[in-house]
Amino acid sequence: MRTGETIIARRPLWAWPPALVIVVCAAIPLVAYWLTNPADQRLVDLDVYRMGGESLLLGVPLYDAITPAPQLLPFTYPPIAAMLAVPLAAIPWPLAQWVWTAAIVVSLAVTVWYAFRPSLERVRVAMPLVFAVLVVACLYLMPIRDQIRFGQVDLFLVALCLLDCVVRRPWWPRGMLIGVATAVKLTPGVFLIYLAITAFSRRKPYMRDGEQGRAFFMAVFTAALLTVLPFLVIPADAKDFWFSALLDPGRLGANAATTNQSVRGMLIRLYLPDSITSALWLVAVAAIGWYGFRRARAAFLDGDPMTAVALTGLMAVLLSPVAWIHHLAWMVVVLAALMGTGTDRVRLLVAGGVWLFYVVPVPWWGVSLKALEIPVLSPVLGKIVQNGFGLGAVALVWLLGSWLPRRRAVHASRAVAGDVRA
Repeated sequence: MRTGETIIARRPLWAWPPALVIVVCAAIPLVAYWLTNPADQRLVDLDVYRMGGESLLLGVPLYDAITPAPQLLPFTYPPIAAMLAVPLAAIPWPLAQWVWTAAIVVSLAVTVWYAFRPSLERVRVAMPLVFAVLVVACLYLMPIRDQIRFGQVDLFLVALCLLDCVVRRPWWPRGMLIGVATAVKLTPGVFLIYLAITAFSRRKPYMRDGEQGRAFFMAVFTAALLTVLPFLVIPADAKDFWFSALLDPGRLGANAATTNQSVRGMLIRLYLPDSITSALWLVAVAAIGWYGFRRARAAFLDGDPMTAVALTGLMAVLLSPVAWIHHLAWMVVVLAALMGTGTDRVRLLVAGGVWLFYVVPVPWWGVSLKALEIPVLSPVLGKIVQNGFGLGAVALVWLLGSWLPRRRAVHASRAVAGDVRA
């Protein structure tokens, strides 16, 4: 099977400039809107990263620093993230905004290229145009719009994990990128579980023998190395994070806020006693995790790494105590897994429906519905709609884990029957 690089080489070069123009023109309104936001509302999470780098340069306690008013946001990431953010602190703030936003768009393009590769490989001269349309469609997903709005890091982590899992002959040791992503932000650690449960599978349809096992050990080694390194360079900050800041979920913001679409966030908004909420959360996490990782392993054994990655990415959202809407950047991979090769019309329609659902601000419609204070309707339906993205993610786990394999089998059998008749 051809690699992505070979595909590029075999396509006419004249087709790429128009594709680039399409992406740039589509991105301009979105980028201009958020980069002209009031200064104290602009790329607030990027400001947190820069503050982390500045704290190390100035020698002040990393986890005591906060961004300027009115945000007053603390640094919530592992200390290695602050070390990597030092270059951001060394450049002017206006330049940092443009560099980071451009990097987000480039990261999205890389993610789309590798996620939708099965369908892109089927088209010929039109491939650059199809690629551009896919990038633009994904750019306007609400979780991706929030990447630009807040200056978030999630798309970089999605790209790292995706490349480590699906690139056929990586030039880096497989597993290293997952280790880096896990060290920078703990939620990609779900891919360590994914690598572990697939490392010793008997059938490895698209990897060399032992490669998945080596990837697991490389990911663990890389994550451990980048976790230990701060203890040698900034020991006080490293100790502060692992034994204090990490244990305080309140540092992440209001856990009951609409933007927290994790399972725990949805349960907190039921306003049950804390003990009941915690018990329900543990049961739900155990059930969803068991089902999701089991289905991800099955997808891997069936030779469908994209579905396996999409399911694991959804685990990062649903199982985390806090998962903001921008954490759902995994929707890019989910859509690619649903689309597949693009030959099944039903799968295309389902992917289109999921895309539309995550383009519109469903959770905020729920907030508006609750504000109407209509008896029964507002508190019940309003709460369900408010949790729409999280409930949608739960439904997508079933869709990818159960419906998609059956649909793929039905489509394959119909294709075989058609060949026999022909």
